[in-house]
Amino acid sequence: MLPEYDVIVVGGGHAGAEAAAAAANLESSVLLISMDLGRIAQMSCNPAMGGIAKGQIVREIDALGGYSGIVSDKSAIQFRMLNRSKGPAMWSPRTQNDRVLFSLEWRKILESIQNIDFWQDTATSLIVKDGKATGVKTGLGVEIKSKSVILTSGTFLNGKIHIGDKNFGGGRVGESAVYGLTENLKEYGFSSGRMKTGTPPRVDGRSLDYSKMIEQQGDKKPGKFSYLPGNEITKQRSCFITYTNSTVHDLLKEGFDKSPMFNGSIQSVGPRYCPSIEDKINRFAERDRHQLFVEPEGWDTVEIYVNGFSTSLPEDVQFKAMKQIKGFENVRVFRPGYAIEYDYFPPLQLKNTLETKPIEDLYFAGQINGTTGYEEAACQGLVAGINASLKIKEEAPFVLSRDEAYIGVLIDDLITKGTEEPYRMFTSRAEYRILLRQDNADIRLTEMSNKIGLASDERLKRVELKLKGKDVGVKYLSKNSAEPDRFNTLLENKNSSALKQKSRLNTLLARPQLDIRDIAEIEKPFVEELEFVRDLKDEVLDQIEITVKYQGYIEKEKSLADRLTKLDHIKIDSDIDYHKFSSLSMEARLKLTEAKPTNLGQASRISGVSPSDLSVLLVYLTK
Repeated sequence: MLPEYDVIVVGGGHAGAEAAAAAANLESSVLLISMDLGRIAQMSCNPAMGGIAKGQIVREIDALGGYSGIVSDKSAIQFRMLNRSKGPAMWSPRTQNDRVLFSLEWRKILESIQNIDFWQDTATSLIVKDGKATGVKTGLGVEIKSKSVILTSGTFLNGKIHIGDKNFGGGRVGESAVYGLTENLKEYGFSSGRMKTGTPPRVDGRSLDYSKMIEQQGDKKPGKFSYLPGNEITKQRSCFITYTNSTVHDLLKEGFDKSPMFNGSIQSVGPRYCPSIEDKINRFAERDRHQLFVEPEGWDTVEIYVNGFSTSLPEDVQFKAMKQIKGFENVRVFRPGYAIEYDYFPPLQLKNTLETKPIEDLYFAGQINGTTGYEEAACQGLVAGINASLKIKEEAPFVLSRDEAYIGVLIDDLITKGTEEPYRMFTSRAEYRILLRQDNADIRLTEMSNKIGLASDERLKRVELKLKGKDVGVKYLSKNSAEPDRFNTLLENKNSSALKQKSRLNTLLARPQLDIRDIAEIEKPFVEELEFVRDLKDEVLDQIEITVKYQGYIEKEKSLADRLTKLDHIKIDSDIDYHKFSSLSMEARLKLTEAKPTNLGQASRISGVSPSDLSVLLVYLTK
């Protein structure tokens, strides 16, 4: 007989792993239920973490005391900082990972946390008492009691896999779908929908001719995700780039009549920004080629992930078309690509803590909320795990605002706007991109996480040292001057105009041709001033440079954020009857009733709520 737990986490994917770890580290007793404990946090699709906006999320998870960044570093086979040619708000770290090692490292971490127990089974229904989640019933007929439940079911709820005109039940290839839970939730008043995602074929790397492809190496000085010391990346594997062509497209078109995308077998919505190859050909008919990334699955395997070739076409069509790709002439396939349909629950049914509105003490995280991506799932799991534990301890909830984190943007988007297609994070979704950089996630988030007991004191001390180093460096540059005879040679080599008289070092650094390391090379006293942060030298130098170069932009965005977030402090009662406001538009009344915003800021971001509607609410709320 299993004991009663504080938190039951259903699902062992990226959301479930972070949720279990966060709740347990906040001293809650946790049971993690997974149908296969050998596939904890498995990378079901591409073996990579981070990328545009997603890399910022991984760094935020790390700053908050989560583990996705640490596991990514430990299992990385390549590191790249994307968008270095653009401003720092766009820099995005990305790792290519060893798929097997990633899952293994996650399991090691979870098994090292004393407050986590494991149960290999499937949750088929909830136990609900007086409107509160009090446990789950499993496929083995076991009833397990708890004070809260976090559902992180991924693509498993009524999952159906499609390959050509074949389809069968499954959460992913080789694993069964979960039946009964969707229907059980509907009985409690939840509404659900269907979404689709897909994955490319896996091929034998020994059968590829890499000499016909473009090699894509990792950074010469690879960085890492975690702010903690250790787990530096010392060796890397290359990825490669190749392209489809018109012959490939013609061969793929021959199978369109058997494609579940086009013959009506699939009617659910897939991710707009990660379309299948057949969707690309159909939507972008004017293009005669599409880029493919040839990505190794790990250190000790020949298996290759063909990124960009996601498909659900018949396997013989996939195989025939791939053989016409440059470098793939002799390709051998390990597994064809496939599409998968699954149930999700529109996230307007959630509070900003990720607790559900229909049932108290029940939390949703990950693809069940209509999101796509490991990173988006992991950060939701972290927030759900934190809030489930804090509520049990009767402490204030943990909520991140849009100007504090990409995680805050993601959750606010979900609960105020909902989603009818798989939600993916982009930098363009954040109105405060200059504030929400990947380099300052620890500065933004570690202190608040430390206050609730999650981020360690070691993390906080490193942040405080980093901030002190930044302040010392910025002050030095603002007080000391560059002399022409010492700096003009550098300026000439950098194609920057020479100094005719002394100039403050911070004014010199503001020039786009120069970076902080150019100045540090000449200004030795500056380097000596920063000797006390030697172990954080690179991070501190980056903070100094960004602060000096982008100070005007940063201050402007902070001012804007301060003005707009004032609306978030005007609270709205959850039981307010919007239909009694005859001055509100009918659309606003319906949307506000459905979303139940907790403050005026949230209300302002709901599609269909106009400025005049907000004025009506503001008058009422400030009486």
